[in-house]
Amino acid sequence: MSIRHVLVVDDEPDICELLEITLARMGLEATTATRLEPARALLAERDFDLCLTDMRLPDGDGLELVRHIQCERPELPVAVITAHGSVDTAVQALKLGAFDFVSKPVDLKQLRELIDAALRLETRGPGPEEGPDDATTPDRPDDSPLLGHSEPMQRLRATIHKLARSQAPVFISGESGSGKELVAREIHRLGPRAERPFVPVNCGAIPGELMESEFFGHRKGAFTGATQDHTGLFQSADGGTLFLDEVADLPLPMQVKLLRAIQERAIKPVGGTREIPVDVRILSATHHDLEKAVREGRFRQDLYYRLNVIELKVPPLRNRREDIERLAARILRRISEQWETGDLELAPDALAALQGHGFPGNVRELENILERAATLCEGRLIHADNIDLPATGLGTEPVMDRAPDSPPDPDHSARNEADRALDDQLAAQERQAIATALQQTGGNRTAAARLLGLSFRQLRYRLKKLGIE
Repeated sequence: MSIRHVLVVDDEPDICELLEITLARMGLEATTATRLEPARALLAERDFDLCLTDMRLPDGDGLELVRHIQCERPELPVAVITAHGSVDTAVQALKLGAFDFVSKPVDLKQLRELIDAALRLETRGPGPEEGPDDATTPDRPDDSPLLGHSEPMQRLRATIHKLARSQAPVFISGESGSGKELVAREIHRLGPRAERPFVPVNCGAIPGELMESEFFGHRKGAFTGATQDHTGLFQSADGGTLFLDEVADLPLPMQVKLLRAIQERAIKPVGGTREIPVDVRILSATHHDLEKAVREGRFRQDLYYRLNVIELKVPPLRNRREDIERLAARILRRISEQWETGDLELAPDALAALQGHGFPGNVRELENILERAATLCEGRLIHADNIDLPATGLGTEPVMDRAPDSPPDPDHSARNEADRALDDQLAAQERQAIATALQQTGGNRTAAARLLGLSFRQLRYRLKKLGIE
């Protein structure tokens, strides 16, 4: 394997020497430039595998070199070296396309990890320029979750390929059910951290009193019930990606601690006495309007800027209706395999009904609709009368219970509570009836379905929906 070449741009002899020694010990060759103009000349003369540049140079700054490389050599990863505490400058470099940054005084372990990650980019394959067919390109095999030939999906995949080459924090915005976690997983899968952990966390599902311990871990005896050391989410994701879903639900005290962990790249477990360095890429998402939360004081502006270095918007399903046919085929294939029903297909009238629906619940709603339809159809062909669509029309936006700024309707809340109680009661009765039928037939599901007056497929759907093993 040929020796990799790294361009080092820095006018401080001590830093240059440190970087040259570090690179040599990693089996890499270093070429040094002390100014912008010689660096540009070297980039034009020969190929490099990585560029490390200081932010402050005698004839300019590193941001100018980042811009130059993005225009002339966009495939070349460039990392910037910043003064300690200059996080704003580093964030600006990431926005311009820098791969990552390291702060002075340079931590050699962090530097080696950065270099390793940047050089792994070459092994991740080409971008999406080969063509729009997401089923045939090497980086988008047929089992990729991001299906569709529509223009919004092609743009989304192309952006994901670019973002996968960076370590910049990405904020993924989109409606509920649009596939924000799938996008985060794809950014991770196509990047240099693909072999390391991807750790998703729903920020709204963690009780407030346990949040700090869940994120940063705790030491034995730190509080009542801490009978042993606990590794937090940051350490679990070390070297990989931490995906903060529904980040808008974080309470303000936790936002302060999260901001420090991101800026310092270190965490302190509850009850611990020292900070632990962590190498984690942060991806975050929410279906809420985070800018509005900042204006209302519910979300810290400084944390918002750290998370939203790059924003990626996931298109709603109603804006890519031409993808519904392919999405439906993939979902039905999965249902057929899981339920062992044989191949299920959509009749033309069923497809037309789906393409005319507004899908306020997006892809998740499409999955639920098709699961219900699969239980209602008699054969393997799903018709329109098997599809139970909510009363939303073509182009319908997501339905809101009330205007955002209007006071809650107490009668409406009471009705919702009564509806939920009735649903719970009916589900309990249905669960009991199925359990009794299974007990009477010795666990034979075919006989139990016959006893209940259901098809085998309908019973399987209810077993799954009700969580009955």
